[in-house]
Amino acid sequence: MAAETRLDWKTVKDLDKFYMRAQLARAGKPRPKAIGVDEVSIRKGHTYRVVVSDLEKRRPIWFGGADRSEESLGLFFSELGERKSHRIRMAVMDMWKPFRAATKKAAPQAAIIFDKFHILRHLANALDEVRRSEYARLAGQERSYIKGQRYTLLSHKENLTRSGRRNLRKVLRLNSRLNAAYVLRESFGQLWDYEREGWARRFFENWRESLKWQRLKPFEKFAAMIDKHWDGIAAYCRPENKVSLGFVEGLNNKIRVIQRRSYGLRDEEYLRLKVLTCTLEAI
Repeated sequence: MAAETRLDWKTVKDLDKFYMRAQLARAGKPRPKAIGVDEVSIRKGHTYRVVVSDLEKRRPIWFGGADRSEESLGLFFSELGERKSHRIRMAVMDMWKPFRAATKKAAPQAAIIFDKFHILRHLANALDEVRRSEYARLAGQERSYIKGQRYTLLSHKENLTRSGRRNLRKVLRLNSRLNAAYVLRESFGQLWDYEREGWARRFFENWRESLKWQRLKPFEKFAAMIDKHWDGIAAYCRPENKVSLGFVEGLNNKIRVIQRRSYGLRDEEYLRLKVLTCTLEAI
């Protein structure tokens, strides 16, 4: 009976693969002008694969590599071909140096833009470092109102319950350093609203200036990181580079759902097809 069940599952999976390959054939060969590059963890132990998306078509177009190295992303450009690679005008990615190197090598004409959501994740980590340092610094009653409030501080206010918003107000009222860090985190997102680099730079300099006397070392490190990678952030200010930066983040969430539903699945080709067809219309 067990053998029959395994056979039935294999048959279903093979049919599913056939259907997904038909979906990909119907979608046609990718000819992207704007790509998003990210890595996904496919199992424990830092085992990564690279995912490349067409940001204009809003669909993943490549899943592969052996890790998140320059060589792995280079495989995508090799499969895409030199002519199509030279048509790419922009590439959105995190600040991972190997991805930049591979893109500059294969598509030197492409503007490299650092993904807003990865940057804001670094900023959230800075806020959480401040929370941990305050918890370690304080004692007794002063510490009690910080305990268990990580989610409260890192979540968007509109996602909090009524009690969560009440706890947030209490924490910010009673701890000036956390209040300053929270306000800095909330205000930084305005950077992506500017349409001229000069305005964006002025905003950033004012934001960094406000760090003075705050004693927020994690935020100072974050500001130094932004300054070091400024070109990849400023590039988004140009009108020709205005694309939706949320697609790659949304795709990552879809992939995590696929992985949860396929818990224990060891067929990587099946996972690859699932990822590449997750935004395509049914046939």
